[in-house]
Amino acid sequence: MNNYSQRLLTQKTETMTDLKGKNIIVTGAGMGLGLAASIEFATQGANVLLVDYNEQALDDAKKQVSEKNPNGKIAIALADVSNEEQVKAYVKQATDTLGSIDGFYNNAGIEGRQAPIAEYDVNVFRKVIDINLFGVYYGLRYVLPIMQAQGKGHIVNVASVGGIRGVLNQMPYVASKHAVAGMTKNVALEYARHGIVANAIAPGAILTPMVAEAFKQVNPADPKAAESEYAKANPTKRLGLPVEVAKLVAFLLSDDCTYVNGQIIAIDGGESNSYGNV
Repeated sequence: MNNYSQRLLTQKTETMTDLKGKNIIVTGAGMGLGLAASIEFATQGANVLLVDYNEQALDDAKKQVSEKNPNGKIAIALADVSNEEQVKAYVKQATDTLGSIDGFYNNAGIEGRQAPIAEYDVNVFRKVIDINLFGVYYGLRYVLPIMQAQGKGHIVNVASVGGIRGVLNQMPYVASKHAVAGMTKNVALEYARHGIVANAIAPGAILTPMVAEAFKQVNPADPKAAESEYAKANPTKRLGLPVEVAKLVAFLLSDDCTYVNGQIIAIDGGESNSYGNV
């Protein structure tokens, strides 16, 4: 982590309240981008339903998020997003517990494994598609009717730079994230007339546990060396931080975001604009 990243983590920032009183669902909330966003939402005064398949991670996340909004409603839902019935259940829990769904951060996803196309394990391929594609779709399927009845709502799906370009040895991940980008555009086309705004973010390499695991696969003996080598290709010469992504998502879920719709927004330090090393 370079000095700029360290300053971002330690600097004092004025607490904002753009999401005060908003009711937001976050999937994949137990760690990484989901946890960072949940903390940011609560800091801004939102009520949050934290969804994850990992019970211990959920319990830990609830403690951290509740500290940021002790007077708010912070609830948890244990669910596998690739299971349609469990998705239906967490959406119902959101309406039962929070009363409405103002924002939906459709974040849960996995990378899978890294392997050439012809050698990729078909069962792992199916699992990636089940979680990254169907998990996002199921969430949309059950949240959208509620937002339509309300006449308003904000949705942020999580694509990836793998949803706007190819990534070596990650065929199912790239396929699923391109699908998320496409679904986001369709939501915008079909539901904007109902007061619903939908966008997707396309994070590059952000320092999350999932990305750390990817570096372990690239260089099991020295994952930090793999991280440093990857960062060299970025215009900023560093990897992103979860808090940077969280602040973008908070804006996209806020009432300030009214005419940004159907967009796939890269947050990768500008790397997706380059061709070759910079």
